[in-house]
Amino acid sequence: MGRHRRDDGAAQTGLDTGDMRLTDFWQRMADHFGEAYADSFARDHVMSGLGGRTVCEALDAGWDAKEIWRTVCAVMDVPAEKR
Repeated sequence: MGRHRRDDGAAQTGLDTGDMRLTDFWQRMADHFGEAYADSFARDHVMSGLGGRTVCEALDAGWDAKEIWRTVCAVMDVPAEKR
């Protein structure tokens, strides 16, 4: 996996990718998808809004976590109260 995830799949703490800390990003992913599916979704779901990348690939490529979250929200119809 990429540099933003530990080998066990848990989010690393203290990393910042712009306006949103990765800990906040991964918490939002877990809150919406559930912890197990959030990890699977991030590794496996390719999104055109991320340039044909998965969430993990976009993070590894240096994309801002907030921009990735916005893309996930748009693609997966995340309710406004979770955005």
